[in-house]
Amino acid sequence: MRCFVFTGQGSQYLGMGKDILEKKPEYELYFDKVKNKIRVDIKSIIFGTDEKELTLTQNAQVAILTISYMKYLNALEEGLKPDVVAGHSLGEWTALLAANVINFEEAVEAVYYRGLYMSEAFEPGKGGMAAVIGMDLNEIEKVLANYPNVQIANYNSPSQIVISGEMEELLISMEKLKEGGARKVVPLNVSGPFHSKFLKDAEERLRRKIEHLEFKKPRVPIVQNVTAKFETDPVFIKENVIKQITSPVRWIECIEECVNNGVDEFVEIGPTNVLTKFIKQINKTVKLLNI
Repeated sequence: MRCFVFTGQGSQYLGMGKDILEKKPEYELYFDKVKNKIRVDIKSIIFGTDEKELTLTQNAQVAILTISYMKYLNALEEGLKPDVVAGHSLGEWTALLAANVINFEEAVEAVYYRGLYMSEAFEPGKGGMAAVIGMDLNEIEKVLANYPNVQIANYNSPSQIVISGEMEELLISMEKLKEGGARKVVPLNVSGPFHSKFLKDAEERLRRKIEHLEFKKPRVPIVQNVTAKFETDPVFIKENVIKQITSPVRWIECIEECVNNGVDEFVEIGPTNVLTKFIKQINKTVKLLNI
């Protein structure tokens, strides 16, 4: 069985997607679809020179979705088809596209506002995230027990856990984690404490924004970050993708769930190969392909 996995925020870079557009110039039409839907010239942002503009949460999320979708379409044309799909955080929206749960324009609008609401939910500089590398999960949890305003945001791999929270406590906890034996604790270049309780306002705003949006039954199961289970019910899928904003990304469990249900090949689709690296750390026996 083959699972397509889709990359999340942080994988964006200026000029990404140049390879796919040289190969498939007809995919330019998806930039036009974005512009028509949300009035953002995402092509100019991706192929411009202002990295800060691309890094803005709402721009980064739309850019990654668009390029990932192009690469997905090309994979289909080349005969690669998924039996199941999954995405890391934002990547779950590309997974919804791959499963035909919603269409491209609907995804673009939802993702743009998702990013905007996330960036507006917390005052800039008051919250953040950090990757804890090379430390046992139990030890991380022991340290964080002393800091109620910091929580685990991403269970990425056995050697990388991401924490999220209020900046003052986050900085203190980062030092305590280093003292406690973490190999590295790296601050992430994000605009707020994503996947934490502090983004409740963004979750509720997204809920209202997409309440009219009809989610269809997926043509293949989707393994979602919130439940780490194979989901096929459109009502549950929609609720999970909303709750994802304040819930941790249970990526280790998502991959284990796939393997336990017969997946032996993972194909990463997106601008980078970060998920391929995580999966390699989670399970060393599965076949890995990066597009």
